[in-house]
Amino acid sequence: MTDYERKQERTLMTVPTPWEPAIVAHGCGAHGPATTVESGALATPVARLDLAAASFCGLRHDVNEDAHSALDGAAPVFVVADGVGGGAMASRASRELVRRVHRVLDDRRIEDASVRAALLIADHEVARSIATETEQPGAATVVLCACEGEALSAWLVAWVGDCRAYRVFADTDREPELLTRDDTYRHLGETPPAGGSADDPARMVGNGAVSVPNLSQVALGDDEMLVLCSDGVHKHVDACDISRVLRRGSLTLARRCTRLLTLARARHSRDDATVLVIHRAAVAPRGTTAKL
Repeated sequence: MTDYERKQERTLMTVPTPWEPAIVAHGCGAHGPATTVESGALATPVARLDLAAASFCGLRHDVNEDAHSALDGAAPVFVVADGVGGGAMASRASRELVRRVHRVLDDRRIEDASVRAALLIADHEVARSIATETEQPGAATVVLCACEGEALSAWLVAWVGDCRAYRVFADTDREPELLTRDDTYRHLGETPPAGGSADDPARMVGNGAVSVPNLSQVALGDDEMLVLCSDGVHKHVDACDISRVLRRGSLTLARRCTRLLTLARARHSRDDATVLVIHRAAVAPRGTTAKL
């Protein structure tokens, strides 16, 4: 078992679920949203990533059904997942999805085939894991980004469902770039099931509904950011507001992430909300000896 898996197992043991009634709350649901914040960094001899993530449990349920990567790993692989459907299985699906993606990609070359394979393997393994507890299906939407090379500039972005990725430019006059396209019934030209909405996700991981994960490439320049978020953020905060909040240089990156969630909440986000930010610092001068 890798160090990441050991940490995720410890995290899973403290996630509130119906099997752990003593720790169901932690400020969630009727007790008010609970926000978790994490920061980290990753460096090579020529570049550095500053990392931060924040997540809060919304008002719709007692467990935060979003999950994201830990920020203390050695591999430039970052995931945000949003459990679908409510209940403990949604929470389990999102956390299992994040764990499975890291298990595939942390020690493998990052390329189109490996990233797509990671999501397809996760689709199978999430379904298998949930089937050990219930006959009901469980699934999650996801966005991930992964990088190969010391420059930390060439990234692959993959997604299934309606989690999103944005690129925020160093030039504050430029509008952020949306790197993903929501897998909704509307965008895919499909009819939603009875009682569903055209803006619901039509593809997700864990129920066999994805055959070819979406994938795009992005070049990340000096002082630019990749922003991964669940729909609890992007349905209430537009791209320009995301850029404005995250470019407040007087605050730490982690604090800016919490400000972004506060803004989503102020705009009536009742869903779980998660944001993970990767900031690529200026290329280090020659002779710098930073290590992973």
